[in-house]
Amino acid sequence: MPMSSEDAVVQQLVRLGESYDSVRAMVLTSSRADPDAPRDILSDYDVILYTVDLAPFLERDDWFESLGPVLVTIRPGFQEMGRWLATRLVLYEDGTKIDFGLRRMDDLQGLCSTGSPPDDHGYTVLLDKDGLTASLGRPTHKAYIPNVPMESEYASVVNDFWWDSTYVSRYLWREDLMAVKIMLDHVLKQDELRTMLEWSVEIERGWVWKPGAYGRGLTKVLDPDTSRELVATYVGGDTEELWESLFRTAALFRRVAIRVADSLGYGYPHGLDDRVMIYHRTLRTLDQRAAAEGDLARLLRDGYSEYRAGT
Repeated sequence: MPMSSEDAVVQQLVRLGESYDSVRAMVLTSSRADPDAPRDILSDYDVILYTVDLAPFLERDDWFESLGPVLVTIRPGFQEMGRWLATRLVLYEDGTKIDFGLRRMDDLQGLCSTGSPPDDHGYTVLLDKDGLTASLGRPTHKAYIPNVPMESEYASVVNDFWWDSTYVSRYLWREDLMAVKIMLDHVLKQDELRTMLEWSVEIERGWVWKPGAYGRGLTKVLDPDTSRELVATYVGGDTEELWESLFRTAALFRRVAIRVADSLGYGYPHGLDDRVMIYHRTLRTLDQRAAAEGDLARLLRDGYSEYRAGT
């Protein structure tokens, strides 16, 4: 049966749980269970199955295949608080994506005994055969909201950005496209620029905004100028375009990082920024084929000397 609406999906999930006596409870979590969370037709269904017997769900796939034709699935697990937790992430042919968490009943009993929620982001009990979930704690809906960074955390992100940026210029000089892309678009932008942009948004919104994974939704909450600057940092594979992308990324990071520092009363390392930019500009103009040993050191020395003389 096609799962074409949220109600239809939930009904099929409940019937799935009811069809297995070992499944004693089922809880919907995350954005589908948070009334304030943005969601659309592609949003996941994050479902936790609490069972007295995990083996059938770990060893076979027929239980989730019973909901409809499967397009693709993966079977990851992860460590949390010293325990191994299993999942089945399933994308069905009709576009429905369900992330199943498989848990033992003692996990649910532990939550009930402490009054903790299964997910502080939000949850909805879909099935409770033993009437245990009434004692579950209510979510605060504050999960995934970043804390105000300590000055040491802020300084670490800034330092990491300028350190990692040197790999981009080195790989550009060598014309190593794939290495450039992973450092520029993943490390610099995802790990460091995204963090700084999210802190900037939190400052404007009073530290109550929930960022999406991988910067989802970020361009929609940034001011128009910053959003355009961010979009302009993404380019194709041309070497000169990538050099320009590096400099645009650095300029955007600098502007936002200084704004965050000023708002939080922290210091920004202008000297580090200036020296690394000299390094980038020097590599950009250094002839890859004609450069000899010592050329880079000489050019950098001259660049740093001019900089220090000017300061």
